[in-house]
Amino acid sequence: MQLATRAVVTAALAAVVAVAGYLGGLAVTVVAVLLALALAVGWPSLTGLPFKPGSSAVIGLGGVGAVLAVHTVADQPYLRDLPVVFATAILLAFVNELLRRDGRVRMVESVAGTVTGTLLAVAVAGWVAIGRTPGGEPLVVAGALALAIGSAVVALPLHGWLGSIATTLSAGAAGALVGAVLRDVDTTAGLLLGVAVGVLVSSLHVLFDRLPALERPVPAVAAVVLPVTVTGILVYVVGRVLVG
Repeated sequence: MQLATRAVVTAALAAVVAVAGYLGGLAVTVVAVLLALALAVGWPSLTGLPFKPGSSAVIGLGGVGAVLAVHTVADQPYLRDLPVVFATAILLAFVNELLRRDGRVRMVESVAGTVTGTLLAVAVAGWVAIGRTPGGEPLVVAGALALAIGSAVVALPLHGWLGSIATTLSAGAAGALVGAVLRDVDTTAGLLLGVAVGVLVSSLHVLFDRLPALERPVPAVAAVVLPVTVTGILVYVVGRVLVG
């Protein structure tokens, strides 16, 4: 899958999150679950893990479990059950290795890759947490639209620092615009949130763009979903700091 295609798909997914954030309630949870499952499907192929079905199962259970844990908790702090979910997923990663019948080659790499993928899937629960926070739904919209614009700019033929700066500035501008339009988020908070999202998008682009595995469709699924899942926890943290 070409860079431009991946960038457009990521932007579209971010736009879906923005719409879900505007609708609020169950919509964000459903989208977060689907994102976690998509990452679980593609991550083992993207990182070349030796036992892909087992790793996908662990990552999917961890991501979906985290989203449901945040969705069902009665009151703040909404992320308080995430350590339990993640710890359980780590145990499942070791159970996954015990179930292997391929000689358990590259076992350390397999465990590390599975746990890392689970952590990235668990991060998507941040979208649900900030959406449930009082006054947090506009933050979901601001963060998601900043991600959509930043991801779209990645598709432009801009290289090196120029591309990173353009991505960061465009995401910051999108966040500031949302902050100016929606209540509960001022322009400065939207700008800072957008800049943080832009830096994340630029970093992930540099990190994954040259991987040969992205030429195949299944690994590319993880690459297009990854910025959306990781941005969830970023929006939660930055949003709580800026807005409270």
